[in-house]
Amino acid sequence: MARNITPRKNNYSQWYLDVIKAAELADYAPVRGCMVIRPTGYAIWENIQAKFDAAFKKLGVANAYFPLLIPDSFLRKEAEHVEGFAPECAMVTHAGGEKLEEPFAVRPTSETVIGSMYSKWIQSWRDLPVLINQWCNVMRWEKRPRLFLRTSEFLWQEGHTAHETEQEAREETLRMLEVYRKIIEEELAIPVLAGEKTAGERFPGADDTYTCEAMMSDTRALQAGTSHFLGQNFAKAFDIQYQNRDGELAYCWTTSWGVSTRLIGALIMTHSDDDGLIIPPNIASVKAVILPISKDESVAENEILPVAKELSAKLDNELGGMFTRIDTDFHARPADRFFAHLQKGVPLRLELGEKDLAAGTVRIVRRDTGEKLDIKNEHVIETVKKLLADIQRDLFTKARNFRDSNIHDAKSYDELIDIIETQGGFVRAYFAGTPEDEQRIKEETGGVTPRCILPGTQRGKCIITGKDNARLTVFAKAY
Repeated sequence: MARNITPRKNNYSQWYLDVIKAAELADYAPVRGCMVIRPTGYAIWENIQAKFDAAFKKLGVANAYFPLLIPDSFLRKEAEHVEGFAPECAMVTHAGGEKLEEPFAVRPTSETVIGSMYSKWIQSWRDLPVLINQWCNVMRWEKRPRLFLRTSEFLWQEGHTAHETEQEAREETLRMLEVYRKIIEEELAIPVLAGEKTAGERFPGADDTYTCEAMMSDTRALQAGTSHFLGQNFAKAFDIQYQNRDGELAYCWTTSWGVSTRLIGALIMTHSDDDGLIIPPNIASVKAVILPISKDESVAENEILPVAKELSAKLDNELGGMFTRIDTDFHARPADRFFAHLQKGVPLRLELGEKDLAAGTVRIVRRDTGEKLDIKNEHVIETVKKLLADIQRDLFTKARNFRDSNIHDAKSYDELIDIIETQGGFVRAYFAGTPEDEQRIKEETGGVTPRCILPGTQRGKCIITGKDNARLTVFAKAY
């Protein structure tokens, strides 16, 4: 167990911050509530971004960029939208030494400004659908910041689409939800429950919101990505009309969807341990580190290093990118070198010492299990590829098993409260309450909220109202 990391069981919040510090992922910025993403953390974000970006483009979505500053009048055009974000908005009231005639909000999200542009660009049904995404920063003034999970400024992508029919827009909403589920599970190895949000948890201005909910290693929920069917709300607010196939004016049907750097927080809290960060190989910028080792620095540099460079080149060629690094800190103790890469979550460590060189072997160590394997040189490439696939699969399986073992069922409100207080985790229960009922549950349980309505036809009696035909809903405390 690492001395510089607080054990999870002692203080989970401090453990989380210690892992970030030890792995050099991020640091607090001089501006309250903001963070600096360090190179190690940003490399993870770049890989996550690349996975999503490729998936979006395969579906015909194009990237664009929209302004950071949004006129206050835009937010007020969509009353429900501004009510939802107004308390979090940072406003620019002065510029060039003068007070502005109209204040500008620093982008909390872009439905309004993008809606205003769509109203200019869309004239006919032939212009539809419009499928646009932007990678950008947003600002929501956070009162209780936590690195990656809740910061005043964060990075994300926000997709915004406009469609001819309600059916097309609904299909797009669910298609993007599936993109999120697939990438979060297959690339980040984080199992999620995908479902619909309740009325009280719905995105401001949306008709329906869908979510991917993940369970962290303390059994709390984390919203990993959301996709919104906006109906015609923003189209009417911003006059996004088109001439339909009958020659009549009609309002578009729109969607929006997004994931953010909060996924790095989810990654940390799903996979990491008391020694530090663990990164799934599919999104690790360094999949394997090679360490030439010798008590004699001259031997390490002149005899072992050339072999390490050759091995690195072969691995990069097989893995299809620059995914290996060579540790040349020969002055440091081997144990310190091992530990530095362990804390940064590098999936595989390849040790190459004088004895290994003489025997024609390489020692390979897995970050997730600590397993050590001495592999003949001719089998190193295939072994590394297999181990990376094994680690990716095993991390997902371990996280899914943990989640499934912490999902419980409640047949009454009292049972839900008892499970939350004594066991935690996700609680499934039938629910057909109002946003007011959701608020009551939150207040009476110390923060429990409905995370999502599970898909399917299961129906039962609501644990709050007693109404029949209630839908099966997952409740949990969440980040």
